[in-house]
Amino acid sequence: MSSPDNMPDAEVVSKKRWRIPWVWVVPAIAVIIGIWLAVQAVLAQGPTVTITFKTGEGLEAGKTKIKFKDVDIGLVKSVALSDDFKHVVATAELRRDATKMLVDDTRFWVVRPRVAGGSVSGIGTLLSGAYIGMDVGHTKRDRRDYVGLETPPVFASDVPGRQFVLKAPDLGSVDVGTPVYFRRLQVGQVTSFELDKDGSGVTLHVFVNSPYDRYVNADSRFWQAGGIDVSLGTDGLKVNTQSLVSILIGGLAFETPAVSLTWAEAPADTTFTLFPTRTEALRVQEHIVETYVFNFQGSVRGLAVGAPVEFRGIQIGEVSAINTRFDPVTKQISIPVEVKLYPERFTSRFANGPKGGRMVSDPKALADFLVSRGLRGQLRTGSILTGQLYVAMDFFPSAKKESIDWDRSPPEIPTTPSGLDSLQDSINRIMTRIDKLPIEQLTASAQQTLNNTSLLMQNLNTTVVPQAATTLAAARAALDAAHSTLMPDSGLQQDTAEAIRELTRTAASFRSLADYLQQHPEALLRGKPEDKK
Repeated sequence: MSSPDNMPDAEVVSKKRWRIPWVWVVPAIAVIIGIWLAVQAVLAQGPTVTITFKTGEGLEAGKTKIKFKDVDIGLVKSVALSDDFKHVVATAELRRDATKMLVDDTRFWVVRPRVAGGSVSGIGTLLSGAYIGMDVGHTKRDRRDYVGLETPPVFASDVPGRQFVLKAPDLGSVDVGTPVYFRRLQVGQVTSFELDKDGSGVTLHVFVNSPYDRYVNADSRFWQAGGIDVSLGTDGLKVNTQSLVSILIGGLAFETPAVSLTWAEAPADTTFTLFPTRTEALRVQEHIVETYVFNFQGSVRGLAVGAPVEFRGIQIGEVSAINTRFDPVTKQISIPVEVKLYPERFTSRFANGPKGGRMVSDPKALADFLVSRGLRGQLRTGSILTGQLYVAMDFFPSAKKESIDWDRSPPEIPTTPSGLDSLQDSINRIMTRIDKLPIEQLTASAQQTLNNTSLLMQNLNTTVVPQAATTLAAARAALDAAHSTLMPDSGLQQDTAEAIRELTRTAASFRSLADYLQQHPEALLRGKPEDKK
């Protein structure tokens, strides 16, 4: 066994370093680049959204693009049916910089060729194919699931202006995109419409572009301006239209009456009534309305609901209803016409007079006073061409005394027959008297008179006429003898000759009379008829 002193010394050997073979350098770099690209792809990947449509028309996975202001910001990755098979769900991937655009009120729709409201859109898609349009909302809440619009929005959310709500009994010729006019200048369009829940009318939404939206105030009036508005009334023929486009496709218009009491701009989403015509829209809105009845006994043919009630040419009301009434006591049927009267129109607006309200504090006392002075209602013809009637209120001092029965509801104002009714009554009375005359007896007496006249003329022809002829012959012979005895140049001869000529003319006239009476014996009673020219 060797001793420790004989053991050999340890030698220090340096450790060899591990070296990567050069053959692995290239794959390592490739892996690093791949990882970097993958990270960049993940970081650059935009959000994914799902959009639900009723149909998949125009949608193709991998081809249909999403555009905002004609800039590509996304691509549809897949198109599939919903779980209930009622809709189509399009899954699209957007660019990363579009993340902030995906808020709660962002809108999507398929852009394809459309013709609506007089405008044509999406013509370019005939060549390039359909795509999904996008409009960015204004809210802050994020969203990833959307329901696509079936029709494109009329205006983008960043267009300045205001939206208003219109209430109408029916839609008429209005459609999405129908133009809105102000003084025949197109200033907006209809954005949407829907039927009211109770089915009593429709609700329309219109958008008025800036700066024209400042002309819409709380007292503005909207009306249907489509087609040609032709009216024929007591004030003549009127034709109103906005433009050729409105004649073809319809349109809406608005205006503020000159008598408006406020010119403050209306806030967005203010509700207005949509009137059928401009005349109804600009009609003065009455603050005081009273209901009365005119009870007419004659025919009211030509009188219609809406006909004016006038006082000396000024409209103070309108007809609101026409009914019939049977009186069990008198057994007569009358026509009660219900009217709406506007007391404010009696208020003086001349010079510094009051601008509204009633004329007096006690309207019943005033009405009683006016009726006692002869105030009555009367039917009059407003147009000879159409036969339209209106109710006229005027004073008739000769009318019999009457009063208003305030116990009736509504109270009844006395009436007076119209001029035509009075004339008809007079004619009826004359015809009644004529019917009572003994026509047959008068005819028989006239015939007897004619027979007697004929006999008289026959006697004249047999006795008077021959004797007159003999007398004339004798007179002529006497005159001839006198002429032969008188001196040729004496004044007596000239006078005698003149007398003979007069006597000759008299004889000729008498003969003509005799001949005429022989042919027309009735002339003794009726006289000679006038010659027809």
